[in-house]
Amino acid sequence: MAREIAILGAGMHPWGKWGRNFVEYGVKAAQDALNDAGVDWKDIQFVSGGDTVRNGYPGYVAGATFAQALGWTGARVASSYGACASGAQAIDNACAQIQAGFCDVALVVGADSTPKGFLAPQGGDRPTDPDWLRFRLLGATNPTYFALCARRRMDLYGATDRDFAKVKVKNARHGLNNPYARYKKEVTEDEVLASPMVSDPLRLLEICATSDGGAALVLSSMEFARKHATNPVTITAVSTTTPRFPNTIIEMPNFSTDSAAAVAAPKLTFKDSIAARAYEEAGVDPGDVNVAEVYDLSSALELDWYEHIGLCKPGEAEKLLNDGETTIGGRVPVNPSGGLACFGEAVPAQAIAQVCELTWQLRGQAEGRQVEGASLGVTVNQGLFGHGSSVIVKH
Repeated sequence: MAREIAILGAGMHPWGKWGRNFVEYGVKAAQDALNDAGVDWKDIQFVSGGDTVRNGYPGYVAGATFAQALGWTGARVASSYGACASGAQAIDNACAQIQAGFCDVALVVGADSTPKGFLAPQGGDRPTDPDWLRFRLLGATNPTYFALCARRRMDLYGATDRDFAKVKVKNARHGLNNPYARYKKEVTEDEVLASPMVSDPLRLLEICATSDGGAALVLSSMEFARKHATNPVTITAVSTTTPRFPNTIIEMPNFSTDSAAAVAAPKLTFKDSIAARAYEEAGVDPGDVNVAEVYDLSSALELDWYEHIGLCKPGEAEKLLNDGETTIGGRVPVNPSGGLACFGEAVPAQAIAQVCELTWQLRGQAEGRQVEGASLGVTVNQGLFGHGSSVIVKH
């Protein structure tokens, strides 16, 4: 990143199933972020929104939607769509505007009001759309992919059902004191393993729900920040990378991979490259990380992310977990917010929410779930169709 970007304010609307318009959640998050920053809405020069989506299709043009709801001011505006990585792309757009000198202070906001049940494509006949095909021809909901990844981990590294359950137990404990989390209840490994099987080997308590919620950030240049804050938390890198050909590991929504017969597979897999690019941009390495927020669509996927962001070598995630290294009080706490296990998916808000959590952690404001002494954090997220995102935050 050419210049650091200051995080002046962070705000969220609690996750849940509230049954209201998504704009209400985004406005609440934005107002909280503005209050946290000590900045007036009229001072915002750029509004960067994460589009509300319905599995592959933009629902609402979020940047202008939130600008209108907060009151037209003539601010520049943009909207980003990258499925679950939409929020990180919205952050990246705001950072670029600030770095280019087009604005000094920006609002990033994403919110969603999700339908009941699994996320699914909207109606209509779209035989050329791989996301539509995997639902209509194969009946493959998202948990089908989560289960394929879990089975792969079991086959490659000997992961067990109880390892997956332990991730859920950890995150449920972390989320107990998070005022924005939807689920605030401790569970035992046996309770997790006794919950209904959804997609073998994953059970109901090991798969994230769909939720309503919102998150927002006020970002600024360091020059602007010096007039409004003392020693702010900063963003030092944003990665919004895509796969390299050939992509030899199945990713949603596809059920096939590229062939490496004629072209060798890249040195880094797609998921390995997401955080690697952010580390390179920030000039840090995984050993510098004190806290991480990762994309735990299922408890099994969290274990994969330990390795993809470089906290351990391939096949060592289970040991990291069982040694207590990724719990609060351990070497590198992962998902101290409670993660998607406690929040569920509010698609365009979740990558922004990850940065909100790291902001509070690095400020020492994460009451009841604080990672002591945290000074550098990393997020990682992945959206459909090759959207990877990672943000490095430091203090």
